[in-house]
Amino acid sequence: MVEYVTQHPSGGYILDELHVGMAAEKTVHVTEDRIRLFAEASDDFNPVHLDEAFAAKTAYRGRIAHGLLSAAFGSAVVGTILPGAGSIYISQTLSFHFPVRIDDMVRIVITVIEMETDSARVELRCEGFVGDKLIMDGVAVVRVPRRRKPSAR
Repeated sequence: MVEYVTQHPSGGYILDELHVGMAAEKTVHVTEDRIRLFAEASDDFNPVHLDEAFAAKTAYRGRIAHGLLSAAFGSAVVGTILPGAGSIYISQTLSFHFPVRIDDMVRIVITVIEMETDSARVELRCEGFVGDKLIMDGVAVVRVPRRRKPSAR
């Protein structure tokens, strides 16, 4: 059974607070500015993302967002909601099924699917949707804190 959660009051869940079936989601608007800023940050200036005249002649018949931009929205959920602050990415698989376009709303769903308590690692199903259409999916492995460190005062 899936149980949707919000950000933990501390900013992140520790290992003992996680269980299989926990999930979190976030919806992000894909804008012209996000695509341009991602191109700047990643140094990926492929014209299929930035040049409408070029992109119109491709199989996509217009500009599409970088696939890894949508994947970065998943990273935002992992880093800020589930598991949240203190979690560290170990690995990520990704499959892209459909392109994302300017003005699409991408809904990211992250779900705990397996826990390895000895290594403090958690496997997360990562899915992205535009409407009801699955646009990407994969599995992330993240290391999570075992305990909270007391705040410095």
